[in-house]
Amino acid sequence: MFSKLKWMPYLAVTTYKIHRIAIPPPRFHYSPTPASTLAFDTQQELLWVGNEYGRVTSFYGPELQKYTSIQAHPENEGPVKQLLFHERGIISVAPKSVHLSSRRGLTQWHIADHGMYDMRCMSFLGKDNSEILVAGCQKTMFKIDVEKGRVIEEIATEENYTMMKYGHYICAATKVGSVNILDADTLRIVKTWKAHTAGISDMDARNNYLVTCGWSTRPQGTLMLDPLANVFDLRAMMPLPPIPFHAGAAFVQMHPRMSTTSIVASQSGQLQVVDLMNPNTVNLRQANISSYMSGLVLAPSGEALALTDQECTIHLWGSMTKMRYAEYSNPTEFADPPTPLPSVDWSLDSPLSMVGMPYYREQLLSAWPSTQVYEVGNPPSKINATTLASLTQTDFGGFAPNTRKLRRNQVEKTRAVETNGTALAAPKFLSEKAREPDNNQSSGRRISDAVVEALANASLKGVTKAEVPLMYRNVEIKYSKFGVDDFDFEYYNKTHYSGLETHITNSYSNPLLQLFKFIPLLRNLALHHAATTCLSESCLLCEMGFLFDMLDKAGGQSCQATNFLKTFSNKPKAAKLGLLEEHSPAKSLSAMIQEANSFLLEQISDDYKDITPDPSQIDQTLAIEAFSKIRCVHCQNETTRYDHTNSVDLIYQPLDTNHRPRSQFKNFSQILKESVEPVLQRSGWCDKCRRYQPLTTRKTILGIPMVLMINTALKSQEAQRLWSVPGWLPEEIGIIVEGGEFFCYEDEELRLHLLRNRHVVTVYELVGLVADINSGEHQKSHLVSLINVTISERTPQAESQWHLFNDFLVRKVTKEEALRFSPSWKVPVVLAYQIKTASNAVDDSWKDNLDTTLLYYNWSINNQQPRNSRVLRPDVETPVEGYHVAIDTEFVALQQEEIEIKADGEREIVRPTRLGLARVSVLRGNGDDEGVPFINDYITISEPIVDYLTKWSGVQDGDLDPRYSTHNLVPLKVAYKKLWLLLNIGCVFVGHGLPKDFRTINIHVPKSQVVDTVDLFYIRARQRKLSLRFLAWYLLKEDIQQETHDSIEDARTALRLWKKYQEFRDAGVVEQMLEEIYREGKKWGIGNTLFVSIVTVPKSNLEMLTAEK
Repeated sequence: MFSKLKWMPYLAVTTYKIHRIAIPPPRFHYSPTPASTLAFDTQQELLWVGNEYGRVTSFYGPELQKYTSIQAHPENEGPVKQLLFHERGIISVAPKSVHLSSRRGLTQWHIADHGMYDMRCMSFLGKDNSEILVAGCQKTMFKIDVEKGRVIEEIATEENYTMMKYGHYICAATKVGSVNILDADTLRIVKTWKAHTAGISDMDARNNYLVTCGWSTRPQGTLMLDPLANVFDLRAMMPLPPIPFHAGAAFVQMHPRMSTTSIVASQSGQLQVVDLMNPNTVNLRQANISSYMSGLVLAPSGEALALTDQECTIHLWGSMTKMRYAEYSNPTEFADPPTPLPSVDWSLDSPLSMVGMPYYREQLLSAWPSTQVYEVGNPPSKINATTLASLTQTDFGGFAPNTRKLRRNQVEKTRAVETNGTALAAPKFLSEKAREPDNNQSSGRRISDAVVEALANASLKGVTKAEVPLMYRNVEIKYSKFGVDDFDFEYYNKTHYSGLETHITNSYSNPLLQLFKFIPLLRNLALHHAATTCLSESCLLCEMGFLFDMLDKAGGQSCQATNFLKTFSNKPKAAKLGLLEEHSPAKSLSAMIQEANSFLLEQISDDYKDITPDPSQIDQTLAIEAFSKIRCVHCQNETTRYDHTNSVDLIYQPLDTNHRPRSQFKNFSQILKESVEPVLQRSGWCDKCRRYQPLTTRKTILGIPMVLMINTALKSQEAQRLWSVPGWLPEEIGIIVEGGEFFCYEDEELRLHLLRNRHVVTVYELVGLVADINSGEHQKSHLVSLINVTISERTPQAESQWHLFNDFLVRKVTKEEALRFSPSWKVPVVLAYQIKTASNAVDDSWKDNLDTTLLYYNWSINNQQPRNSRVLRPDVETPVEGYHVAIDTEFVALQQEEIEIKADGEREIVRPTRLGLARVSVLRGNGDDEGVPFINDYITISEPIVDYLTKWSGVQDGDLDPRYSTHNLVPLKVAYKKLWLLLNIGCVFVGHGLPKDFRTINIHVPKSQVVDTVDLFYIRARQRKLSLRFLAWYLLKEDIQQETHDSIEDARTALRLWKKYQEFRDAGVVEQMLEEIYREGKKWGIGNTLFVSIVTVPKSNLEMLTAEK
């Protein structure tokens, strides 16, 4: 037995009691108190102690150096009952509250509930440690989410629990000496074991065994410790032979490395090490204590033992030569030692300049943000001399006539008004500019004027949160009564690269989508996939292709990722990962965008493989392929598995200060190498040992992708300091993969390897990055992207051109500005590298390979045939470039507008009405079947519809429900793809008021492919556009839209109006006809700029005059 256990530190010859300290008193001038609980940290070299006053104290290392002391619970609440350890900190439970603090002492959350009055114990639920179960001598147990710090479930129970341990099950000791074995998922009692007759003093569960110590009742009614420790097999659910311990078993601990070894201790300090499978062979030790032992705990590594006694003392046992607490410990953070001040020889003749001025690289703590600075009372302003001269004295003071300079009860503000000279002035609404005279059109404010020149010349060195450049700050859309269409997006973007709007849920992902779009290989994959037969409603790769095509065609006009974000939001996994804003309001944007990056890359890879039989192209583009070798530290058994990942999370290993001076730091290539092939140590299942053991994982790299997506994973200040070094992020890196090893080089090392030409070096260039911008005062954190747009141009450029994409604000920036970072306000979160040989590899051949079969058959989810419609015949009707089609759409309201009424009664639109596509009709524009529809689809909508807008849409309740609708219903993806195919074939769309239709459909049609009858019959000087109904009444002598609107009727009317316009043009009478139409309109109620109501005009005629459909 001794040969089996002699490696254990506290049994070896060199084992001693290496330290002893007194437990600090709860406060100054207080007497020390015994420890109420004791535990070793599972992740750091810390020993934690709780006392009777709710205070938790930690001690570092074998010297038991005091580290932190936390008042976790109120003093009058009672003792700390138990401690648990999480990666976020330490969790403590007291009778009336549960508390989580970081190891440095900062409170993360504190939970107190009226149902918490006598809590005793807690346990993790599962191996991910994301939830805990808290119980006690009360009728309610609480399930708590550790990450969010809130109670997620209250569970009624009839048992009074005093102690909990987690093995394969939750072992919960009751007040009467029983142990309930609970299922960790359902919390159902699997087995109840009567361990002791009067109560349980201590227990421990590890692997498949549970060992308990407890009391029995003497005939006189007093309690005594049982002279044995009971053992229970958690696999067979049956008791095993007990461990005899004549001194009275008070405490027990299972050894973390030897699954059948336990340590039993008495209150007098006698220790017995015993094998559960052979309880008759024991090894005895005696702790030299002068009073009763009150607690015993064994370190997770098995190399240290700590106990406490009634004299308020902690005794630490272990090896003098080797001792650690945690099996795999993380470094413990300490405060930086103060830098000694240099001595200065000072005399009366010494110049003050020799002292020097301090240089600060970061914002000082004394620079208080404006949100925490408040005005205080200032001295009253002086009374006007004229008022004093006319003052009439009374018993209560005096009064005088008002000088009429101020109103009654009005006081002049004497404080200087704080003006933000760097604030970005909001643009005028388009409707306001339209009412201005033509000679004032050029006087509108433009962001590209003097402001931009000043910003372009401004230096970003030393920028603080309060000085964040304007272009990096939050931009917001303002709404007029005309909605988002009236906002001047051109004010923010004078480039030919389109931005993305922010009024859509989950638009935080805009910068990442922009980054994806400018990666040529990823853009090619998305567009080629969108051109295939894929009709899956959940395909994000298709939606990405549609979005990229829209951004290309927009040519600088603002776009919105409505359809992509709708598909993204409907992904159950996205909600589960906390990637939706409505589910994770408190989650940092940096964490969300990095998780979204990994999620989207995984999803588009799966989407590609669902359609394309050969998945090699997507893996060659995105995946790092490797073999992971997993080795058991105990038995050296090794297993190998294939592994591939689409993104890399950077790992910042701490510097080895023993071999590397602190002045040196790792470069980006070294960090990337350590992150691609990390050496991971964790606990896992070993098939050979048949138990959980420490495992070491190493990667053998098989291949690297053409696109390298990197999450910076910045969590520590040390890592942020690396990024703040100018030039630390290289524009180019070189990667060599040989013999399963990954090598990365940059700058001079890369140049030398390319010159020697001994290895195959794959050179990558930086496409762009996503950065987290913390604007500080009064502004929430947001994301932007900085992209080298020359890489995605169709022709090579001489120099790189970096652009800032701040949602719909786009501007050119210098390379130095783009690659300069500061921990205080600008931090990179996602990087994108692409092989240099793929620069400018924009492939537009997808346009020649469009699968147009969808246009030639009826697609329906409810087996209904379209009414008054006939599909195209592929043998005789094949749309080609220049083929005219008439289009009209109908919409329903998915969300009503949100308004805010100010104190002065002014209404301000906070969020406009959100519309959804409900019906689309497309008619032939030429040929024998001119005016005959070939698309007449109703779109099924899964979201709640707040208003069918039947008067304007013709859509009624039930028309969009597959269970009741008599119309042909299709998913939005099918209806959208039909229009997208017609667009890329080159068809010309004819309609009335098409920009609003295209915006709601979420498609961009170039002006060369649009014929809008609103613009054909429009005189700019009149500033009033004519409605479809009025034009049909006057020019076609038809009365349309009698009760409701019909998209086929409206599209056919717009087509006929276009034909009529062609007749006027051929006859050379367009201007005369337009003047005549406006004169007739004025006769029926249209003025030059405003609608004029005439009493004698019938209401139906007035309705015809409105320009809205």
